[in-house]
Amino acid sequence: MWAPTGTEAAAFDRLAIDEQGVPQVTLMECAGRSAAHVLDRLYPRGEVIALVGPGNNGGDALVLLRTLRSWGRPVKALLVADRQPNDPLLHGWDVAHVSDGGDSDGEEASDDGGALEAALGSAGVVVDGILGTGIKGAPRARQARAIRAVNRAGRPVFALDAPSGIDADTGRVEGEAIVAQVTVALGWPKIGTLLQPARANVGRLIAVEIGFPPVGDGAFRAVVVTPAWASERRPRREPDTHKNRVGALLLVAGRTGMAGAAVMAGRAALRSGVGLLRLVSSAENREIIQSSVPEAVFVSGNDSSAVRDAAMASHAVAAGPGLGDGAESGPLLELVREAGSGHPTLLDADALNLAASGDGPGVGLWAHGRDVLVTPHLGEMRSLSGLTGEVIAQDRMSAARAFAAETGATVLLKGLPSIVVPAHGTCWVDAAGSSDLATGGMGDVLTGVAGALLAQGSAPDVAGALALHVTGRAATRAAKGASLTPSDVIEALPAALGEEGPGESDLGLPFVLFDQDPAR
Repeated sequence: MWAPTGTEAAAFDRLAIDEQGVPQVTLMECAGRSAAHVLDRLYPRGEVIALVGPGNNGGDALVLLRTLRSWGRPVKALLVADRQPNDPLLHGWDVAHVSDGGDSDGEEASDDGGALEAALGSAGVVVDGILGTGIKGAPRARQARAIRAVNRAGRPVFALDAPSGIDADTGRVEGEAIVAQVTVALGWPKIGTLLQPARANVGRLIAVEIGFPPVGDGAFRAVVVTPAWASERRPRREPDTHKNRVGALLLVAGRTGMAGAAVMAGRAALRSGVGLLRLVSSAENREIIQSSVPEAVFVSGNDSSAVRDAAMASHAVAAGPGLGDGAESGPLLELVREAGSGHPTLLDADALNLAASGDGPGVGLWAHGRDVLVTPHLGEMRSLSGLTGEVIAQDRMSAARAFAAETGATVLLKGLPSIVVPAHGTCWVDAAGSSDLATGGMGDVLTGVAGALLAQGSAPDVAGALALHVTGRAATRAAKGASLTPSDVIEALPAALGEEGPGESDLGLPFVLFDQDPAR
């Protein structure tokens, strides 16, 4: 499922219309009619009032109203732009309309939207067709007034393509913005609707097919991780195999007193199908780890020879959970880096802190001659990149892509949603995670899952994207809400990994391509 920026989507529109001969009115007709079907399923009763703005977004809203009117629904157009009441898109249907009282210069009326609110009072559902996905910066006065009126009206809001006022490229909200209960994306969900802070304004996100031609290579830079993709990419075992052929992982985790991080990461790796787990940790943790993860081969971090042999015998390395920044951790990681030369490697938590401080191997050094996946949260990304938190938050994808290009590593930048950005190629956006995962130890679980996938042969971007999807689905299956623990997720991993098929939508409409619950 592609996730273009608003800018990329607009460029593709022009390509489809100008170079491939797709009539613009055909796209508008398909968009409005598909959105009408979805609205009628979700809100089957009551008057539908659409705020109709300029350009194609307002045109889509008019087609939606005309379609519903022809089906017998009471509808009304509330014009918040200089459009003719008898617009050709209405095909002669008598659609009731009122004006917001604004003027062509966008000057704000003196009642600050009171008349708009009164007009919206009879609505069973309000359709947001005010602004399209090309907006940059805060809305102008006339549209801002309409947005405030909608948000104050207290009616369910159904946004077309993206809630008016959000930046469809970055997810920024710089002024007034619609808060929708449902957003119907036309063609594909725009990347800005998937990213915070805009995601909180989007509600349920549904993408519908509207007749676009196939997307060519390089048209868009991001995709959403879907259940269908995950079921196709998860590792599968040959009938005739053994433990070394299905992946051996070296997990370096847990300083003295931090055995829990090693235990959670190790258990997650084993539940994710790794054939053999070697766990390097502080010698003082041996009893806890061997009693909690008896399937793992314990390797004392104090025994350089044993660590070297374990690294050489493994297929992938995952390092960092609970490792600490003590004087022994940097040399241990350097030993693992040298002995495991060429092995795909995941760096998390303290492995990243050591890289940022210079007390351990840097990310670029790790990535020389091997595939590397790094999994920083915002604070770790700030330390690694030297960028401020504000700069990263404004455009997380660009910040991650710049660091990936600089180091050669694939970056899994944690957040809601988390994103996976390789040095070159497609960015993956997670759609399965929720705030339920905001609990200490979940990063250790993610490290174990992604490390196991690396050991089983997944490329770093696939391992990162699949690990995010699987842990998110495991959290959903555990169904513990804010009470969710890492152990709950670990126990649900086998069921999440075993999921097959494209997922489900209760809409039952064949043109619905994507259906994501509201962010939480």
